[in-house]
Amino acid sequence: MEKIDLSTLRIEKSEKFKRSTKRRSKITIITGAILVFSILLFVLLNRPVEVEVSTVSVFYPFQAQAVLNASGYVVAEKRAAVGVKTTGTLEWLGVREGSIVKKGELIGRLENRDLEANLEQARANLELQEANLKQAEAELTDAGLTHERNRQLLEKGFISQQEYDTSLTRLKKAEALVMSQRAALRLAEAQVKAAEIALSYTYIRAPFDGIVLTKDADVGDIVTPLGAATNARASIVTIADLKSIYVEAELSEQNIGKVREGQECVIELDAFPDRRFRGMVRKIIPTADRRKASVKIKVTFIDKSQGILPDMSAKVIFLNGPINNEDIRPVLAISESAIKGDSIVFVVEGSIIKERKIKTGRRFDSLVEILDGLKPEEKIVVRPFERLKDGLKVKPKND
Repeated sequence: MEKIDLSTLRIEKSEKFKRSTKRRSKITIITGAILVFSILLFVLLNRPVEVEVSTVSVFYPFQAQAVLNASGYVVAEKRAAVGVKTTGTLEWLGVREGSIVKKGELIGRLENRDLEANLEQARANLELQEANLKQAEAELTDAGLTHERNRQLLEKGFISQQEYDTSLTRLKKAEALVMSQRAALRLAEAQVKAAEIALSYTYIRAPFDGIVLTKDADVGDIVTPLGAATNARASIVTIADLKSIYVEAELSEQNIGKVREGQECVIELDAFPDRRFRGMVRKIIPTADRRKASVKIKVTFIDKSQGILPDMSAKVIFLNGPINNEDIRPVLAISESAIKGDSIVFVVEGSIIKERKIKTGRRFDSLVEILDGLKPEEKIVVRPFERLKDGLKVKPKND
């Protein structure tokens, strides 16, 4: 049987089959293209839009007038370390840190029984000298009357010259005795006063109205005017008048031309980070520190406030104009460029933005006060463009 060569066999395709194959290929290509386009369109439509974002911040209106800053400390103009004028042992102390005292109020006492005894002795001696003076004055009166009678009797010849001279001598002795007793009385009065003063030195009194800042000695301590003795104290308490407090700030001499007496400023205290205080430049000290190249400025508090204590650290912000109490209260503020139209902003919530209506207030240069509609630390879009709309997915440029 003859073998057939299969390699020579061919399948003849009809024209209709060829057209059908081409048509299916075109459909596949078009379908693939549509699918790719759809995917690209979906990706483009859901791709986050890059936007510039800022934060709703707290702003103080006075900051728009700030021209210069300086640091310093709170100082009490009336401040005293209350000590003693005599050495002794502290027997009683009636105040402690934070105690309010009045001028002349007794706040402490030294052991003083010996001085009290000295005063009693001096007073007794004074009474004795007063009695002696009265006795001498009585003697003088009697001597004077006797001498006058003898003078008259001598003129009539009833007594001798010797008797007259004797009465005159007695009168002069009585006058001298009165003078001596008056001097002794003055000495006794001076001794009483000296004893009273010495005793008063043992009583410690407040020199002015104020508050006790520190207690420098305890009952039983030896106190002395100089504090030179071993274990001796030089002061009992330290008192300051909080009504006389001010801020002493140091300013670079290069900026002294920007400050003048009477200029308004704002005082910030580290102890009260959420509060601001109005102040005024009271005095520019007319001398400079050559080592620091600085000048000291005294700034007084316009509005007194409780809780401000000496030696608290402070910062002074000098202003170019007057302010009121509203200017030192914090407000919410955003950049004016974040507002679309009159009162619309876009708030970033997660990865999308939400359109929100706000209520605005005062303008401060490029910032706008927010009265309602936003909260501190919220993220908002700056310079929103026309494509932005509620619910759009965004990506901050700084992320």
